[in-house]
Order: sequence, then C-alpha cells, then structure tokens
Amino acid sequence: QVQLVESGGGLVQAGGSLRLSCVADEHTFKSKALGWFRQAPGKEREFVAAVSWSGNATYSANPVKGRFFISRDAATNTVHLQMNGLKPEDTAIYYCAAASFWLLTTSPGYRDWGQGTQVTVSS
Repeated sequence: QVQLVESGGGLVQAGGSLRLSCVADEHTFKSKALGWFRQAPGKEREFVAAVSWSGNATYSANPVKGRFFISRDAATNTVHLQMNGLKPEDTAIYYCAAASFWLLTTSPGYRDWGQGTQVTVSS
C-alpha cells in the first residue's frame, strides 16, 4: 500500500523558511518520481517541484525557482522541500505525490497523494 505522509507545515513570517518532509513507503520511494504540489483557497492545485526516483534530477516551477529546493534522503525514505524567502502568496496546503514517469508537472500524472500540510505565510 502506498504511503505518503507530509509534515513540517506551519505559520511563518514573510522572508522566513520552512522545511516540509514527506515520508514514503520503501517501494514508492525507490521506484517513483516524487513531487510537491500546493493548493491555495479558491485556486487550482499547482506544481511546485519534483525529484526523480534516482535523485539525479530535480525540477522546480518558476514561481519558486531559487527559493525552494527539493531533495531525497534514502536513509529515511523521505523527500524534503526546503522553502526559503517565503512570501504570503506561498500560503497553501502542500501535498506530496508520486508518479510513475519523469517529468510530470500536472496533477493528473500523479496517482498517489498524501493528506497535505498547511503552510501559512504572514505579511
């Protein structure tokens, strides 16, 4: 059974940092590309960043490029999203998701999803 469990969300002031974590089951972690999406109230879910199953390739969306960094920790089957220079417009629920192919940047391409973690950035 696929398991994706996010943590690390919270309330932070603009300019601050947060690190999100997503613990995956071992099979998913070793065989799937893992990505982060976010959804703000009243908006569609949007792609944030992804890392390939091998960890050799990463990709970030333009709105977060240079501020957010995705990484994998094979020792703990965890994908991290380091978020720096946070802005109020980064406020959203952040979801971890798994895909069988690389590189997918739309949500229909991801079959399995975590429950999400709330990130709120105050101005």
